[in-house]
Amino acid sequence: MYNQRGKYWVIVNRQTGKNSSSTTPASSPPKRVAMPYTRASAKPNAASAVSLKTPAKSLLKGNSVSPSRGPLSPSPSGVKKRRQPSKYAPPSKYAHLKPLTDILEANLICVFVGTNPGVQTATAGHAYAHPSNLFWKLLHSSGCTGRRLRPEEDVDLPRLYRMGNTNIVDRPSKDAAELSKDEMTAGAAVLEEKFAKWRPETVCIVGKGIWEAIWRNKKGKALKAADFKYGWQDECNNMGMVEGDETWKGSRVFVATSTSGLAASMKPAEKEAIWKVFGEWVKNRREELAGDIPSTSGEPPVSS
Repeated sequence: MYNQRGKYWVIVNRQTGKNSSSTTPASSPPKRVAMPYTRASAKPNAASAVSLKTPAKSLLKGNSVSPSRGPLSPSPSGVKKRRQPSKYAPPSKYAHLKPLTDILEANLICVFVGTNPGVQTATAGHAYAHPSNLFWKLLHSSGCTGRRLRPEEDVDLPRLYRMGNTNIVDRPSKDAAELSKDEMTAGAAVLEEKFAKWRPETVCIVGKGIWEAIWRNKKGKALKAADFKYGWQDECNNMGMVEGDETWKGSRVFVATSTSGLAASMKPAEKEAIWKVFGEWVKNRREELAGDIPSTSGEPPVSS
């Protein structure tokens, strides 16, 4: 048996010196005294050796013990499973979900470009609807919006703030890894057509991966690390330019960070610092157009 401290004790017959499990009858009721277990006082068989040496506290915690293998590992139900990386999924996998409707019209200050609708966003029918996505939070903290909007208010972006929204790929998926590189590049060509039609002043790319696809479409090659930078891009990379139209120089491009909850390569403060640059420009430009402050050139800063 065990004492209160979890140490094993054996009940020994003081008269015979044997443990209480002996089958030899006693002439009178034996006096029993608790003595610490030692190899000299008792020799348990092999099957019980593990259980005798196992502290009582371990048994009280519910840990199973195997004589041949020792303590068993904890139940898998209590272990947090690692998220399995995604791989390409065909459009048929999410054919039951509808793509989002573009929020585009003329005379917009900026249009945000996301990757594609996630499952929860497509189900809700509104942009950046997943609770872990920081899009609406960053729009507010950066100054793009005067308050934090709800996903269902995405349709009010043009009316309230002269902003719009679209995606480089229309079809929904769990994440960007389920999209192919070819469809991302093809989507970049479609974006050029959209911006040539609606002609927003600026385009905000929500994530480096989107800009990499646009770069492949523009340059016909991969974007090198030396050529990448967050923030305002060179004017030669404007989007929606129309050949032969000298009056339209295209939409200036600002590359911001991804707002997805899965994108954890940058700290929140780093993301906010990048978004703040764009938000301040949007806020000032909106005030200029409203006549609240004297208008400057109305153009984004020139990239260095």
